[in-house]
Amino acid sequence: MEKVKRLKRELIHKGAVVDIYADTVEFNGKQEVWDFIHHGGAAATVAVREDGKLLLVKQYRNALDRFTLEIPAGKLDEEGESTLVCAKRELEEETGFKAGNIEYLLTVNTTVALCDEKIDIYLATDLTEGEKHFDPMEETEVIAYSLDELEEMIYQGKICDSKTVAGIMTYAAKVRKM
Repeated sequence: MEKVKRLKRELIHKGAVVDIYADTVEFNGKQEVWDFIHHGGAAATVAVREDGKLLLVKQYRNALDRFTLEIPAGKLDEEGESTLVCAKRELEEETGFKAGNIEYLLTVNTTVALCDEKIDIYLATDLTEGEKHFDPMEETEVIAYSLDELEEMIYQGKICDSKTVAGIMTYAAKVRKM
């Protein structure tokens, strides 16, 4: 396999969440322009109540033009912010719960063909009620589901968000090994 060499990276759009670039690359002896989207990173939590039910957030997603069910998540507030700090903050902001115990589960890169977004996913347990702090222009509904219900929703295609699928399925494997 030949080496790929980036010759140039040009910023096309600087956004609030992502930056879009045109990368000129040399690949197989030819020059091509590839799209590249830079994302500053994010964190998410698989939040499990004492009764074993998992908290999901129902929210509107413009890219899909519909509501989705997702584990609580959000972007890092600044470069270098700890994903653990971000995960704790987003859990409380989106669900109103704080985690007494939080542990790393896995990392996912969401769209490897054109975006460098990386999300660290944590398991949050020993939940206590706190306060919701919605971002402006964000309204969510928190719904609790059993693990079996969520797995069935994944298999039926009702849950298709990559971080949510990865988090739930990793948690399911962890629980079944206990």
